[in-house]
Amino acid sequence: MNGSHGLQRFARPPGTLLEQRSAQMRQLEQCEMCGTPVAARHGHVVDTRRRSLMCACRACFLLFTKGAARRSRYRAVPERYLADPLRPVTPVEWERLDIPVSSAFVLRADAGITAFHPSPAGATERPLNPGFWTEFAAAHPLVAAAESDVEAILFRRGANDVDCYLVPIDVCYRLVGTVRLYWSGMDGGDQVRDHIDELFAEIRAKAGGLPGGAR
Repeated sequence: MNGSHGLQRFARPPGTLLEQRSAQMRQLEQCEMCGTPVAARHGHVVDTRRRSLMCACRACFLLFTKGAARRSRYRAVPERYLADPLRPVTPVEWERLDIPVSSAFVLRADAGITAFHPSPAGATERPLNPGFWTEFAAAHPLVAAAESDVEAILFRRGANDVDCYLVPIDVCYRLVGTVRLYWSGMDGGDQVRDHIDELFAEIRAKAGGLPGGAR
């Protein structure tokens, strides 16, 4: 699942829910590992070498879950969403992350920690201050809880606060695809903002508390 065509799969198509469901039924996807047809809602597997995302049937997904894929280049994307309301990200911390837009995600891989933010051209890589990121991670256990390659820390700056979630990496692909598909004009337009609001409302509804509670 590479490039703009892959990203389009993560952006919700326009129209009513009935129209969306009809479009999904007409465009049944296939597992990119074995070719088996998959439903609109299906799992994903990360190819860690190519840094790409693949649609997977349930059988292929289970082959690459955490316990089964220790030495494989492929990793199944978990389905958990977490938040840590006891340790919210402060506006001061957000400013020190030096991200020039309102939403971004951070991914840990073998090559290190990388930040990305969505743009009309796709995912844009952002350098992170490694010293401050180490300090930030120590203050926010949610960061350390994210599994490398398959989960990300997703941020969104609001008017008075900063939302921070641990999410499956395919959610970040969906965010990037949404911005690419719906961006218009200089500031993105109302349509892209509405879709981003809808996505974060969905994430907020799914997010559970960080296991273990306060330190």
